[in-house]
Amino acid sequence: MPPSTPARPPADRTTSWLHHRLGRTVVLAYAAALLLPGPGEWLRRTHALPLGRAGVLPLPTGQLLLSLILFSAGLQVSLHALGGLLRRPVALLTGIALHLVIPLLAIPAVAFLLRRTPDADGGSGLVTAMILIVAMPVAAGATVWTGKGDGDQPTMVGLVLASTLLSPLSIPLIISTLVPLLSGGYADTLTQVEHTAQGGFALVGVVLPCAAGILCRLVLPLRALSRVLTVVAPTALAGSLVLTYVNASGALGSFLTHPRPLLLAAALAVATLVCLLSFVLGRGAARLLRLDASAASSLTLACGMNNSSASAVLITTTLPDKPHLLLPVLAYGLLQKTAASRVVRATRPPVPCPNPPVHLS
Repeated sequence: MPPSTPARPPADRTTSWLHHRLGRTVVLAYAAALLLPGPGEWLRRTHALPLGRAGVLPLPTGQLLLSLILFSAGLQVSLHALGGLLRRPVALLTGIALHLVIPLLAIPAVAFLLRRTPDADGGSGLVTAMILIVAMPVAAGATVWTGKGDGDQPTMVGLVLASTLLSPLSIPLIISTLVPLLSGGYADTLTQVEHTAQGGFALVGVVLPCAAGILCRLVLPLRALSRVLTVVAPTALAGSLVLTYVNASGALGSFLTHPRPLLLAAALAVATLVCLLSFVLGRGAARLLRLDASAASSLTLACGMNNSSASAVLITTTLPDKPHLLLPVLAYGLLQKTAASRVVRATRPPVPCPNPPVHLS
């Protein structure tokens, strides 16, 4: 008898279950925010943890969840696999360049179209939200979608890591370049956010958690690392769903209190346009460079998938009085996962037939 396959730990089974149902669980998180936004709105607020004589410790739920997600991403980075990128860096360098160029192409186009609408501020609120989306690094969740298809995982991990480490420079640069497109008070609002990003959000909220995960992977023995991963990976996946619910509760709770159907329609339209442009430009660049199918898939996903959770946390912490700006962020988050699913299906290798036909000679 062949030896039996050892049963996977419950944490591994949970992670696998969430990975295979990622799209549906995100939709459920949105539905929960729509039907029961109260707990999510409570979690959005910063809570104080009393420390006795030392005072109190502020606990921003969104920032803590984002740090957990990025720590988990860093913990799962295979530095050995990244070494091969130095020998074939075309996809990596192209992805980094496109990450800076796509906002400069997509956002002016959106701003021009919105200025043709009767909106009093020329759609500056929607443009502000989209700038904060496209300025963020590549979403760590893009590595999950790469694994679901036939993508080049080292290239994707390299793009996530490089864009994250560059974010303290790239986020303020993109924001300051696109601020002149805004009118009214939104220009001052985005300038305030830019100062926050320069003042430490990108470094403390994005880079340090990811770097901490990488450091833990380097110093932990293999057995200890395996044990940590069995706990951290499913916890971070669950945390990403909770963060999605929290952000959606802020936007949808405000929408239910003061319904603005035109704003919702405009947010969906703008998010669709920017998401589509990002994926199309990534696919076009991959074809122009004649990358192989796996590298092309990773480049396309990296161009279209931004860390919308980070932009939502930034909006929540710096602009708590403007929850409506979360609507296009939520729309983009859902749309990029839908588009990623299409890319994955297009590149997924065919399933071999279990009983191949026998050809008689």
